[in-house]
Amino acid sequence: MGFSRAVAMAALMALTVCSPAFAETLTDDSVVAMVKAGLGPDTVVAKIHTTATSFDVSTDKLVELKQEGVPDAVIAAMLNAAPGSAVSPNAVMDSTSADPNTPHASGIYLLRDDQTPPLMQHIDTTVSNQTATSGVLAYAFTYGIAKVKVKTVLPNPTARVKTPDVRPTFYFYFDQPNASLSGNQYAGAWTPGAVTSPNEFSLVRFEVDGGNREAVLGQFNITGMKTGVMDNARVAFSYDDVTPGVFKVTPSVDLPPGEYGFVYSITSGGGAMGAGQTAKIFDFAVVKQVLPAS
Repeated sequence: MGFSRAVAMAALMALTVCSPAFAETLTDDSVVAMVKAGLGPDTVVAKIHTTATSFDVSTDKLVELKQEGVPDAVIAAMLNAAPGSAVSPNAVMDSTSADPNTPHASGIYLLRDDQTPPLMQHIDTTVSNQTATSGVLAYAFTYGIAKVKVKTVLPNPTARVKTPDVRPTFYFYFDQPNASLSGNQYAGAWTPGAVTSPNEFSLVRFEVDGGNREAVLGQFNITGMKTGVMDNARVAFSYDDVTPGVFKVTPSVDLPPGEYGFVYSITSGGGAMGAGQTAKIFDFAVVKQVLPAS
């Protein structure tokens, strides 16, 4: 009897040790220790997302964390993981907060700091399913020496989203909590979840012709063909990391009034003649600012 009771007690202790109550729980001190050990923000945030947590996120504690060198991205993840911080998916989808650290649905946003108060405006994607060609006659008369240009065509002469800012600021959101590219209303409309950087986009200026917007995204002659954004239509831009999965994007030069768009992908399909058929474009317009009459 004594042996059986000892075995039972040992089994009970084993079950107790292996129970979730004794699983690892991250605290503020755990986070500080990881940061001081040299772990990067992405690693610490991933640990927070996959481990039970018990954080003190009072104002005084947040100041202390900052003084200990904890990155803002990690502090934001701690706030999101704290009890009572859950945000419903619908609330996230509708967010127009100008604070880039506030969760937004995945996508591209224009910072409207010309508004009072400033806000983020989501840019819907436009899928170009029409192409136009120019230079076909010259190509024929020169026996293929002249180039045929293939243009992607967007309907309507102007974009829905407009800004008077000649150097606008954009925010790209990828794989945010509750708003992954594979799990929100915008996902099927523009990119697969593998896209994680603004570097995979091109900023293009469109010309308005016949009530449509056009840009040359391919050309060919007897020497070969070229697909993708032509240099004369491309606008340089730079980007900075804000938090994991969030990037601030700014054109490198002032944008004259006109039609623009961020082009994600171009599939040539049936060769050069098919170039641009599946271009997915986040279009916007820069407009002249109308000053109120004095």
